[in-house]
Amino acid sequence: MRVAAIDCGTNSVRLLIADVLDDTLDDVERRMEIVRLGQGVDRTGMLAPDALERTFKAMRSYRELIDRHGAVATRVVATSATRDAGNRQEFVDGVREIFGVAPEVATGAEEAELSFTGATRGLLRLSPETELPQGPLPPYLVVDIGGGSTEFVVGTEHAEAALSVDIGCVRLTERHLRDAGDPPPAPALEAVVADIEAALDRVAEAVPVERAHTLVGLAGSVTTIAGIALDLPAYDSRRIHHSRISAGQVHEVTRRLLAMTHGDRAAVPVMHPGRVDVIGAGALILDRIVRRFAFTQVVVSEHDILDGIAWSLAR
Repeated sequence: MRVAAIDCGTNSVRLLIADVLDDTLDDVERRMEIVRLGQGVDRTGMLAPDALERTFKAMRSYRELIDRHGAVATRVVATSATRDAGNRQEFVDGVREIFGVAPEVATGAEEAELSFTGATRGLLRLSPETELPQGPLPPYLVVDIGGGSTEFVVGTEHAEAALSVDIGCVRLTERHLRDAGDPPPAPALEAVVADIEAALDRVAEAVPVERAHTLVGLAGSVTTIAGIALDLPAYDSRRIHHSRISAGQVHEVTRRLLAMTHGDRAAVPVMHPGRVDVIGAGALILDRIVRRFAFTQVVVSEHDILDGIAWSLAR
């Protein structure tokens, strides 16, 4: 069964066209465009017209790929930015016109469940011959650091407890770092940390993080940090997927990123141009999670909510 999954987040819109064969998901096409749909949403509560048009342009190109590859089912899931926007109906109408189906504006709990499924289904199948010889031990804490929100999910085969909190790399950058300086000064970084720690207080109360043996990190901020820690000459998803990055590496990469200028970050080989201005906040989120909950490493996954959406179509 060939399916098409679209994940429209605060920072990017992504496409996965895949064949579902028994208990495997085989990629046919995987694409990502940085569209910054959530531009200004934290401040205005509205999706900006130019942000909507950037998003629709990317989606029109995805529709062409879906038609070309003959996917028989399509699901579009939108996350934090559209949950928060007062004019989200404009987004819904535009997506329906392009794909013929309405987007599902996922709740935080739905987003968390999809992310957990996408991230862990492959982990559960790992054998001693894989690059993770001991296997990542469940239960897992899956952390999906997005542009507008971060999802925390604890579970083994299924999500058992979850919380979505409004800290994301775009949201925190716009709130505290956009006009703070280059590189940002200590007071601006302290404000970001205060927001993160307040959100982690809520996580600690609602999610049994202490049960988790393995921290699994998802999304562009985490994979970029992994690429830097691995000192890759270019972004290589095959080397990043299921890599293990130590807590010390997370702290060191975060320290380096926060000390860099915009130009320095843009010159990092694994850095996507659309992440240059928001990676500092994303790195701080991961750094504070590792510190707060005392994980010694993070298992990095290239599979996330997008894969969860694709699996949901095969039920």
